[in-house]
Amino acid sequence: TCMRVGRFGVEIFSDGIFRLDGGAMFGVVPKVLWEKQKPADEHNRVAMDMNCLLIRDGAHVVLVETGAGPKLNEKQKRNFGVDGPPRLLEELARRGVRPDEVTLVINTHLHYDHAGGNTYRDGDLLAPTFPRASYVFQRLEWLDAMEPNERTRGSYLADDFAPLEAAGKLELIDDAVEILPGIRLDRIQGHTRGTQTVRVNDGRETLFFSSDFMPDRHHLPLPWIPSQDLFPLDTLAAKKVILPRAIAEKWVVAFTHDVPRFGRVSEVEGRYRFDELPE
Repeated sequence: TCMRVGRFGVEIFSDGIFRLDGGAMFGVVPKVLWEKQKPADEHNRVAMDMNCLLIRDGAHVVLVETGAGPKLNEKQKRNFGVDGPPRLLEELARRGVRPDEVTLVINTHLHYDHAGGNTYRDGDLLAPTFPRASYVFQRLEWLDAMEPNERTRGSYLADDFAPLEAAGKLELIDDAVEILPGIRLDRIQGHTRGTQTVRVNDGRETLFFSSDFMPDRHHLPLPWIPSQDLFPLDTLAAKKVILPRAIAEKWVVAFTHDVPRFGRVSEVEGRYRFDELPE
């Protein structure tokens, strides 16, 4: 689960498994259809990985997503269906990366399962897990996460991101930005107002990390859109643009909540499919 895109080495790994209600995950799609693709447990929940990307080029060490993190209490772990301790730091260590070597952290959005590892509890204090890194997310996401409403409150845990402002670690961006040469972030309203995708490109090869606007291979069919998406018709419109382009340009695709693998999307008899690349 590693590949090269030009000067970048890119690896995908999972922070661990969590479980969400299958009906919520597949929106208007009836259970008799989605359960064939993703079986539910006795609580009607489906298991999903919390994937992170590590992107390195010698000068930069970029981490995309930080998983659920170490701060959840037992009740939260139960409610979120989080299995076991977070694996993020262990996975980075296995790849020879210490927290103080990470130079940039990108959150596609600020839900607990993507931003939980941004900070850790140090006694009574909350500190950035990656002390040298800038943390990059969309300004609209920051605004919505800092003032959640009754519908979004359950997914945003302020301890994951609010302390970064005081620590001077925030880098808020607007819409589309090439954050480093060859790494592009694009805001795609759908899952949230400020969700962003990540594209790594060397002029020949493109790696696309889809964020939660398309969380796994089971959400390739156009109407398969989670009910958690705040703007589902915007999700639909984005899929109609991005999927044909991913096929035409032969992008390598990685998902936030699938098994941690790279693959390519193709269209066979009017249906989109995801084929994993050989390891």
